[in-house]
Amino acid sequence: MDVTFQFDWQAAIDSIPYLLEGIPWTLLISFGGLAIGFVIGIVFGLLRISPIAFLRWPAIAYIEVFRGTPVLVQVLFIFYGLPQILGGPINALTAGIAAIALNSGAYISEIVRGGVQSIEKGQREAGLSLGLSRTQAFRYIIWPQAFRRMIPALGNQGIVSIKDTSLFSVIGVGELVRQGQIYIATTFTALEVYFMVAMMYLVITLSLSFALRQIERRGLAGQ
Repeated sequence: MDVTFQFDWQAAIDSIPYLLEGIPWTLLISFGGLAIGFVIGIVFGLLRISPIAFLRWPAIAYIEVFRGTPVLVQVLFIFYGLPQILGGPINALTAGIAAIALNSGAYISEIVRGGVQSIEKGQREAGLSLGLSRTQAFRYIIWPQAFRRMIPALGNQGIVSIKDTSLFSVIGVGELVRQGQIYIATTFTALEVYFMVAMMYLVITLSLSFALRQIERRGLAGQ
């Protein structure tokens, strides 16, 4: 039996205004979580390379737990599991931001560790020989060089985290996928709507990639 299907472009276009309502939530969760995750990543990345064992091992445990479990399981645990411990509900938006922060923080920790350890030891020793303290040598010599090397990996993590927000429709966050699901329930145009959802994610991630390439080029030009 021949089955013919024609893509309904008008249905796809009609879904755009409704889907656009989910973009602010997608960006808020992803960039809000990434901002917090970046701070977490710096702290735990530096603890990860600490010579002090009781600081290093908790950092390793955190990194391995959150890198070794799916972000979907993490957000479900935060949204459904933590309220049983805390004795009160957690807002879906808060749960989404927390999941992105903790998950991205674990990956950023390893990016920070790799970036810092990629700088030759002679750089720090040269700073110390010039009379800088260890903190000053790290701040003015090691960190600027390490951060420049981290930019591509940090950008990649940002893109991954933006795409991870699509999973949070399961807890009712009104991001892009959730908006698409609601719209499909009334129009039955799944193919067209999910096509537009994919295009919107593509525009967001390509825009971020372009911005990061510009930052990277300027950083290399400043060397």
